[in-house]
Amino acid sequence: MTKRLLDVFVTLLLMPLALPLMAAIALWVRLDSPGPALFRQPRVGRGGRLFRIHKFRTMHQAQAGLPITARGDARITRAGRWLRATKLDELPQLIDVLAGDMSLVGPRPEVPRYMALYPEEARRLILSVRPGITDRAAIEFRDEERLLAESGDPERTYVEHIMPIKQRHYLAYVARHGVAGDLRILLDTVRALFR
Repeated sequence: MTKRLLDVFVTLLLMPLALPLMAAIALWVRLDSPGPALFRQPRVGRGGRLFRIHKFRTMHQAQAGLPITARGDARITRAGRWLRATKLDELPQLIDVLAGDMSLVGPRPEVPRYMALYPEEARRLILSVRPGITDRAAIEFRDEERLLAESGDPERTYVEHIMPIKQRHYLAYVARHGVAGDLRILLDTVRALFR
């Protein structure tokens, strides 16, 4: 309950600053390439329930491909390159926090295709908490797209090398999460964005 109150309080505190910025980004996305400003994608949430995450659209519409993205991916728009680099494409997830589908801090929500690859017990534990906008894994893999771009097989690199490290972070978070720890992760995330 305390965590949920923190989520709602901080999100409502951010909204007066976030809404004008979100409106400007939405306009830029629409002007930069045809299609909607927002992108919605099924992700696995708490208890294994699917929800549709909100992001600013960073790719050309109706582009098929893997659910992971490497730097230099031809699907990414001009605006999308900057939004992904600054992580501002994630800003609409404040909507998901207010809706109760996400938390500010928690394991990043995975697409069903990759969540199904986690061992059953790890999956059960990870999905026992709300997924988050940020966490230790998100900070460590802030430059994940570069790592994937350097790989000859991005999906294999993601599944065999990146996912196991993320899993360790997620399980560590589930084992000892709390309000103080969440606040530290939020501060560390802000610092990482300006590095």
